[in-house]
Amino acid sequence: MLDAIDRKIIDYLQADGRMSNQDLSEKIGLSASPCLRRVRQLESNGIIARYVALVDPDKMGLSVTAFVRVRLDQQDDRHLQEFEAAVAGFAEVMDCYLMTGEADYQLRILVRSLTQFEDFLRRRLTRVKGVANVTTSFALRPVIYKTAVPTLEPL
Repeated sequence: MLDAIDRKIIDYLQADGRMSNQDLSEKIGLSASPCLRRVRQLESNGIIARYVALVDPDKMGLSVTAFVRVRLDQQDDRHLQEFEAAVAGFAEVMDCYLMTGEADYQLRILVRSLTQFEDFLRRRLTRVKGVANVTTSFALRPVIYKTAVPTLEPL
């Protein structure tokens, strides 16, 4: 179970993963050695899974965000696994969720243009074995975009 100090460490590192241990220890009010031990423990427990750089998609020329709902013709384990393996290999797929409701999957796709999206849809996604139906919505702009996981206290 995480205590208040662990949650503070996570909050600070989610805001700045390059923060030095010295700066982190000062911000949370703990000396450097115990702070580093806690960070290492959070890493070894898999709570901190990795450190990444967040890149602005627009500055990379990826200005089109599409949310694609996919329905498969069969929902048994083999067909689900085949679909998941196929989309895992598509660089344009940023997120893929197995869903309840009318769609089996929801994907978030990043591309440069509508033409590139059409190419992705027609030549790749709809050619994945078992895809029965695809519905797309395009994002106009992000309203809320978070990468930090909430560190709420337990009830």
